[in-house]
Amino acid sequence: MSFNKYLATLLVCITSSVQILAQDWANFSEFRAANEALTTPKSGENRIVFMGNSITIGWLQTHPEFFKDKPYVNRGISGQTTPQMLVRFRADVVNIDAKVVVILAGTNDIAGNTGPSSLEMIADNIISMTEIAQSNGVKVILCSVLPAYDYPWKPGLEPNIKIPKLNALIKNYADQNGVYYLDYFSALNDGNNGINKKNSYDGVHLTLEGYKILEPLLEEAIKKVLE
Repeated sequence: MSFNKYLATLLVCITSSVQILAQDWANFSEFRAANEALTTPKSGENRIVFMGNSITIGWLQTHPEFFKDKPYVNRGISGQTTPQMLVRFRADVVNIDAKVVVILAGTNDIAGNTGPSSLEMIADNIISMTEIAQSNGVKVILCSVLPAYDYPWKPGLEPNIKIPKLNALIKNYADQNGVYYLDYFSALNDGNNGINKKNSYDGVHLTLEGYKILEPLLEEAIKKVLE
């Protein structure tokens, strides 16, 4: 293949990928089939839906035993930001009969995955998801964003400073509106607003040991909101 033909083929592939992304920006297709396959919860069953990004879906991939034989439904999509989650929130939470939603989101916004966002914009998206859930009878657990001293793939954005400020906004909203706030940040903080190597393999995403720190905290939170 000539170089010009190679460039033409590459351009077609890139254009196709961009068009697909534009058509399904929130990635509804990721869980469409899984959502359709879900059966109605049994009487007395409380379906818990996990809404988030790679940290959320990574939980299922790293420790599937935690989800086994429980009414836990994982709807995390790697790389997603809060506006994307907000767009797909009805499809991936409300419309699948969630009783409780666990929202863990915001770090990819700070990383600028879908463009620049202020901390207030991020908090507003999380608040909007909360209000949609509550208006549909879904109880909400708002999780703090996990610590990150820096993003190895995009250094210099100061998440060690911005994440605590975002968490303060989320906690303030939760406290004023009677929403359960789950403080993962304090449990994982290495003292410098980062995560130590035992609990994270890259300073952002968790190891099995990291997830095991969160699991009892989450189960206690689920118990309390269901009461």
